[in-house]
Amino acid sequence: QVQLVESGGGLVQPGGSLRLSCAVSGSTLQYYAIGWFRQAPGKEREGVSCIRNSDGRTFYEEFVKGRFTISRDNAKNTVYLQMNSLEPDATAVYYCVGDRRLFMCNSDFAVLGSDFASWGQGTQVTVSS
Repeated sequence: QVQLVESGGGLVQPGGSLRLSCAVSGSTLQYYAIGWFRQAPGKEREGVSCIRNSDGRTFYEEFVKGRFTISRDNAKNTVYLQMNSLEPDATAVYYCVGDRRLFMCNSDFAVLGSDFASWGQGTQVTVSS
């Protein structure tokens, strides 16, 4: 299985931005669907976004559309999540997920969370003044 390591989390003020990174090792990025999930304290895990690296197709949950952008750098085998206009409700541990089954990244990716084969250790994002 592919190994995923997240970085880039931290403390940011409301309205600020952060860019999360997911470094992928153990395979070539283009063969994988890579996504981001998050879990806030006391809340259920929820999907954020995913990218199907075979064709670059991206999917977003409605609550992040227009504010978050997922992208990839094949040369660095890394997927990014650019998060803008952050609000306190974005506070959560953000997890990178991956799966060689490219179909896992589709419009219903958020409900497939547990089925993604690989998970990173998570990175904490805190939005607070």
